[in-house]
Amino acid sequence: MSEILIAKEGTLGHIKLNRPKAINALTHEMIASISTALATFAADDGISAVLVTGEGERGLCAGGDIRALYEHRASGQSFGMAFFRDEYRMNAQISAFPKPYIAFMDGITMGGGVGVSAHGSVRIVTERTRLAMPETGIGFFPDVGASWLLSRAPGELGTYLALTGQSVTGADAILAGLADKFVPSIRLPELGDALTRLPRTASTAQAMDIVTPLCETITAPLSPYLEDINQLFRFDDVRKIISALKQANTDFAYQTLEIMASKSPTCMQVALRLIRLARHAQTLNICLQQEYTACAHVLTTNEFYEGVRAAVVDKDRMPKWHPSSLDGVTETLINPYFTASVEKLF
Repeated sequence: MSEILIAKEGTLGHIKLNRPKAINALTHEMIASISTALATFAADDGISAVLVTGEGERGLCAGGDIRALYEHRASGQSFGMAFFRDEYRMNAQISAFPKPYIAFMDGITMGGGVGVSAHGSVRIVTERTRLAMPETGIGFFPDVGASWLLSRAPGELGTYLALTGQSVTGADAILAGLADKFVPSIRLPELGDALTRLPRTASTAQAMDIVTPLCETITAPLSPYLEDINQLFRFDDVRKIISALKQANTDFAYQTLEIMASKSPTCMQVALRLIRLARHAQTLNICLQQEYTACAHVLTTNEFYEGVRAAVVDKDRMPKWHPSSLDGVTETLINPYFTASVEKLF
């Protein structure tokens, strides 16, 4: 069966991610199919909007197919760079889509799943949403344009999400600017049906008008910690963030320290620099290009492959990072992530 199901439902173009056993993790072929479908729907005057959903009960999308990237390690950078090139171009295509782009971020929405949803114009979360950019835990960094998105979250919330890789609720996703509205999951079929009757020249505002009556207001669990996050994560060096957390002497700080202790020291520093650079970027495409440059270098190191081995292949959850501490992460080590020679994406 196809890994992407494409349908026209009334005036709605529906893209269904269809690898439910893998929580719809994106393969290179799926990325190409989504891109083609978007181009087709954009040119079709009979289509008013696009809806993206994930098949199965577990979630929209768990991210990219990192096992495939691991298995192609012997071929060098070529497989990974082609994968990320096409994924990042797809992310830009979603952001620039000329019609309402609606995503049901129900269940697990992580990594590449954020890329196929959070760049849209109508982003729906539910009580089942678990959103994360967990890349620092697998020897990588938040990508798919996440540096653009997270750098524009309130205060330092995006920095916190990038460095810790924490999984958060739909309400927190709204708080961070990664989603727009909360709709109970039981009402998603009703919403999907209503969207099929959008007028052919529908605007994003008209799509939102259909969503709003089904919305509920909910409290974000991270709300009480925003002031702490802003104070503790305001630095431009992860070592200073760690120092601030140690001095804070709160349960939240201790829990955060424990979480960060398991992440790649190198990739936390890379992630932080990408987010700080993104704050000065004028467009998403600039951020995607910066992330692509970082990809070119990380694929030549062992950090990513060791992270995938520990998380997905051997599943021992005991990655051996090199260097093993932040003290070993020097400018000489970090600079190639920002100076590698790569093709222009756009």
